[in-house]
Amino acid sequence: MACIDCPTPSLSRLATQASPSIIRELLKLAGQPDVISFAGGLPSPAGFPVDEIKAAADFIMEKQGRSALQYSLTEGELALRDYIAKRETENGVPTTRDEVQIVSGSQQALDLIARAFIDEGSRVLVESPTYLGALQAFRMCSPVFEELPTDDKGLNPDAIGPEARGARFAYVMPTFANPTGLTIDEGRRERLAQKARELDLWLIEDDPYGELWYDQAPPKSLRAFAPERTLRLGTLSKVLAPGFRLGYICGPKHVLNVFTHMKQAIDLHTATFTQQIAAKVMNDGLLDTHIPHVRALYKNQCQAMLDALEEFMPKHPDIAWTKPKGGMFIWMRLPQYIDSTELMKEALEKKVAFVPGSAFYANEVQAWHARLSFVTVPPERIRQGVKALAEVVAAHIR
Repeated sequence: MACIDCPTPSLSRLATQASPSIIRELLKLAGQPDVISFAGGLPSPAGFPVDEIKAAADFIMEKQGRSALQYSLTEGELALRDYIAKRETENGVPTTRDEVQIVSGSQQALDLIARAFIDEGSRVLVESPTYLGALQAFRMCSPVFEELPTDDKGLNPDAIGPEARGARFAYVMPTFANPTGLTIDEGRRERLAQKARELDLWLIEDDPYGELWYDQAPPKSLRAFAPERTLRLGTLSKVLAPGFRLGYICGPKHVLNVFTHMKQAIDLHTATFTQQIAAKVMNDGLLDTHIPHVRALYKNQCQAMLDALEEFMPKHPDIAWTKPKGGMFIWMRLPQYIDSTELMKEALEKKVAFVPGSAFYANEVQAWHARLSFVTVPPERIRQGVKALAEVVAAHIR
């Protein structure tokens, strides 16, 4: 019941910067059984290792229950940090546990980065388009966004000029990006690292999808090319389970110390119990046995969407879409006279949901794009949903 006479508190500037996330609002649609939702970036529940997690939870409670239910280190549980450091080292970036900070989901990492780096009016570089959750986190601290040049191969470091000097950081998602699904190649990663050194830029490498490759592993992480000035964000949400709310930041210890001190004031530490369960299943080799199943599942559903788009979308020179080699998203371009936000409203009438492209731009909005996620929808429903969406698009073609 609404409170008619309740007084309104005097809110801080930070609180007034907060705005609802279009993703969180659209996720509500995913729970409606009659809606085919290509909107939310949710991992498929079919890929959750329920039995393995249950066994690990039982083991933890039996063998180390008292420590699992106790407070923990702000930096994170040693066993989990050791595992992440080991995996980073195996992937070409020598890492110690002191270079790993555990956080409560990678969204907390974005929040910590915003608080640590951004003052009101600070310049921040982002790709165009970029992850809307990052924009939402950064906007709380009132930066000035400047957009990095991109093309059909992703971020183009050769087009970054000296005007980038002085920015607090460049936020990039080089592997299976959200929303485009694009991956920049090794040459571009190396040149971006060189640009960062030339321009004295810090790089924020957000890599939630790097393990979700289909046929071939992606290039080495950006951190491998500039470890001294790169903070790499990772998450267990896409490879284990998002309900654990486990993420991490890898980078130089002197920078992670800042995040540790800030995190102490925010939530003391990330949940001990879920960290210990995650460390158990990961050290038992779950990624090696489980992730191939998830990759195969996502590859099949990605191909189902690509096939359906090819079959049903109107043949038009201004209609195109990316063909990702991993991850969870396809980015579709429409004729510029089509506003995908208005298109979404019509699509919802046909019980199909997607995310309008306008949500992913910091400055110059390109409203004629749409993000389609395929991982939570079975192939037969993907085909049905794309067909309905194509009918809505066709009605607007001039």
